[in-house]
Amino acid sequence: MTILREPLLLCDLTQSYAPSGGGGISTYLREKRRHILEQTPHRLLQIVPGPEDRIVERGRHVWVEVGAGQVRGSPNYRFILRTGIVRRVLERYQPDLIESQCPWVLPWTAIHYRRAFPHTALVAGYHTDFPNAHVHRVGNDLFGPVLASGLRTLAQGYARLTYGAFDRVYALSHAMASTLKGIQIDHVDVISLGVDTELFGPHRRDPAFRQEIGLSARGPLLVYAGRIDNEKRADRLLAMLRALPPALDAGLVMIGDGKLRDALSTQARGLQVAFPGFIAERTELARALASSDIYVSAMADETFGISIVEAQASGLPVVGVASGAMLERVVPGTGLLVPVDDVAAMARAVASVWQGRHAAMSAAARAHVTGCFEWTQTFETLLGQVYPLAFAAADARMKKSRPARRTAFPLGLD
Repeated sequence: MTILREPLLLCDLTQSYAPSGGGGISTYLREKRRHILEQTPHRLLQIVPGPEDRIVERGRHVWVEVGAGQVRGSPNYRFILRTGIVRRVLERYQPDLIESQCPWVLPWTAIHYRRAFPHTALVAGYHTDFPNAHVHRVGNDLFGPVLASGLRTLAQGYARLTYGAFDRVYALSHAMASTLKGIQIDHVDVISLGVDTELFGPHRRDPAFRQEIGLSARGPLLVYAGRIDNEKRADRLLAMLRALPPALDAGLVMIGDGKLRDALSTQARGLQVAFPGFIAERTELARALASSDIYVSAMADETFGISIVEAQASGLPVVGVASGAMLERVVPGTGLLVPVDDVAAMARAVASVWQGRHAAMSAAARAHVTGCFEWTQTFETLLGQVYPLAFAAADARMKKSRPARRTAFPLGLD
């Protein structure tokens, strides 16, 4: 493993950030910032969408928010269209490496910037399997399977063109690496994301939690944490609860915000379901997970699943679907996987886990992640393997082109 000894300026560039209600990428950005500042000599520039243009410089960390409009139906997320502002930020700071963590618009801002500054290494993280999770799913709902398949093929072509322009690409599971290689993206590494096993653990369990969220069910408390939207198939979880035997007396807590939250909350009236919203405080999230009994997810296109490993670290068996990265996260003995969209099978799996080897699965789930999915390992692989390979590709490119002259730019964004 190569160690990047010379202090560098590293840049994160993403649309997928939200100050509240954020998912895996928001967690990744926070943990990466902590690792870079505490464990390395490097500087870190992080560019994300925000309500207005803002730059905050604190020592070796530069936080940049680019004013962007809200995503319709997703109030926690914004989408940057003002790429000229992003370009000027990049020109101002001139990072040594740019890591793009989303597929839309901003990767091409990085690619165009690199054409003017060819010394810059480009890395792309495949955090979302968008041809399947976004394009095909939405297309199937709107236009039917035939047209949806055609749209997915177009999206795969876009992915091949986009990610093919990067010096290195990383996937979050071997399943996603195979997906990328299937569309002729071969310069792919696999890294695992992490979980803080000291923060998330069974020791956080609080018997008072169930009463606090207003549930009186005495059976298993099922929990889901993430966006409550169509991509995550959140509606299947409510259908699964309805399919459970009444004698099981199960409850369900759905942590998070999203497009479906209000509609599902209305549909769940009279049921043992709680919607506490997004829990920003990580200690409180750890308490909520540890105070539950089984983690449930119907997401079919998971690329890694941070919420899954956080639940496992909390000692929860997982009932999910046999698709995507879920196959790698939920190993035998730590839960059960069922066919996609089969809510009856999911209900049977929940009953089987609760009435069977629940205690053994809880212990196995905790053991599965402890020491295996640590953030230190994530960033050691990123900085010791992925980044050096990207710099090597950039060096090879520089030998074929004339180096660009670094130019001073005004400090303002406008």
